[in-house]
Amino acid sequence: MLWQLAWNDDRLWCSVYRKRDRLELTVESKKAIIVTEPFDVEPRAVARAQALRDALKRRGWKEAP
Repeated sequence: MLWQLAWNDDRLWCSVYRKRDRLELTVESKKAIIVTEPFDVEPRAVARAQALRDALKRRGWKEAP
């Protein structure tokens, strides 16, 4: 898991999984997978994860403990 954010009782977390020869970034909640994006190299996946985190924080989400 790269990060976890909270808004009231809702939580989102971001993880990167290896799927065969590719990496897959996912943003998930308790109820659903919100975003799934494939990547060929890890630095791009991590950069995208940070961009998503920053965008959510601008919209009011906070770091979860």
